[in-house]
Amino acid sequence: MPPHINTNITARDLLLPAQQAVHPLEDSLGTDSSSTSPSYLVISGGTGCNAICTAFARACYVLPVSDDGGSSSEIIRVLGGPSIGDIRSRLVRLIPPAPPGTPLDTLRTLLAHRLPSGVDAEQAAREEWRTIVEGRSTLWVGIPEDRKETIRGFLVFFESEILRRAHKNFSFVNGSIGNFLLAAAQAFFRSLPSAIFLFSSITNSHANIVPVITTNHTVTIAAELMDETQLVGQCEISHPVARSPSYEDEFMSSFSFDTISPTVNSQTKNVHFDAEGKDSYERLRAPISRLYYINSYGHEIHPVPTPEYISGLGSNEVLVYSCGSLWTSIIPCLALRGVASAIAHSRSLRAKVLFLNSKNDRETEGYTAVDYIRAIARTLNARYLTEPYGLAPGNSATTYPASVFVTHLVHLRGCTVHVDVARVMLIAPRESQDFGVECIEVESDAIGRDGIPLYNVACAQRAMKEVLGRK
Repeated sequence: MPPHINTNITARDLLLPAQQAVHPLEDSLGTDSSSTSPSYLVISGGTGCNAICTAFARACYVLPVSDDGGSSSEIIRVLGGPSIGDIRSRLVRLIPPAPPGTPLDTLRTLLAHRLPSGVDAEQAAREEWRTIVEGRSTLWVGIPEDRKETIRGFLVFFESEILRRAHKNFSFVNGSIGNFLLAAAQAFFRSLPSAIFLFSSITNSHANIVPVITTNHTVTIAAELMDETQLVGQCEISHPVARSPSYEDEFMSSFSFDTISPTVNSQTKNVHFDAEGKDSYERLRAPISRLYYINSYGHEIHPVPTPEYISGLGSNEVLVYSCGSLWTSIIPCLALRGVASAIAHSRSLRAKVLFLNSKNDRETEGYTAVDYIRAIARTLNARYLTEPYGLAPGNSATTYPASVFVTHLVHLRGCTVHVDVARVMLIAPRESQDFGVECIEVESDAIGRDGIPLYNVACAQRAMKEVLGRK
């Protein structure tokens, strides 16, 4: 057991929020969670969906575990394991709202807190980490003692794991306390779902979050460009950091080969990544052709998705492809065995809705709405099984029309991604795919710094009301 963990925690403290009686930390999500509300399965990753996640009253969120950038890169580099940054971000966002200064609000502040960042911030970050792990930080003020000692116990365990690998020189710069808690729980339980359960229980969260792959090892994705160039790791695909003159040596030395676990740790340090700087990026040499998973030897592999993900596709009423990075947030949840057939043959799904980004990024530069739909359909129609030799019976691939995977396209009025409604709804010239996708335009009063509209909860709710009204 991690040192200093409070052993006086009762069984009641570990109950799911829905199972608990009234507790001082509890509050309402502020959404309609009645049985009359449709149930959603939302595929998303990163911060793209955070602005609208509370629009879905009864939702299961499926998130990738392949992000090797940001502050999570240091945890993966030193401790290994799946990426937990996106999951932590969604867990924090779905903590029930509470008045400022209340225990629940204080918990949210602690778990969303980041240590100092900057080129020369290492000493300051370590000093602040010391005050937190020792329980002296003002961030603990207002947090109930049982929660405090539980969280602090896992942070102590996290530090002990770091000290066991002192030769790797872990950097606390820009570190997320929520990430440290989730990583420690995953390492202790050897189970990411158990770590998610612990985090949700501590924060009384009603979030139902499912990692797309259940694993205790690092998950690596790669992209093949149209010119056959290969990019390894989400960071290199989506937002590569500036490379130093010794980049090649550092990159090669960061590979860790494991003969037991088919994983690869290819990430470079990215703890200084600034999400607000994503708009300024180096263009890809060529458009992305496909995305796939690789093992420690660089060979393509076909992981099995989490069973809860597949069963969720057969039990929920609405499938949502959220706004966000297409190739590194959405596609990693689709490029897996069994996902295409689960979507295509689901008897429960009433609608399959794509929230189109309001602008393109490095991964989708020059894309139109049709290109987004085509990328999803092409990925799902790919075969993720080892091909048998010869012409064995039943060895023919089934190709589904795009409308089997996407029934509605939601886009913002004023978005910069071109939407040709007629092109989306009709058969495309020289193509056999009938998109057959209904287009729904919504207006948002949320505007980005560049003047481009952004999704918010209100416009997402209006869009879903219109989608379900049409079905």
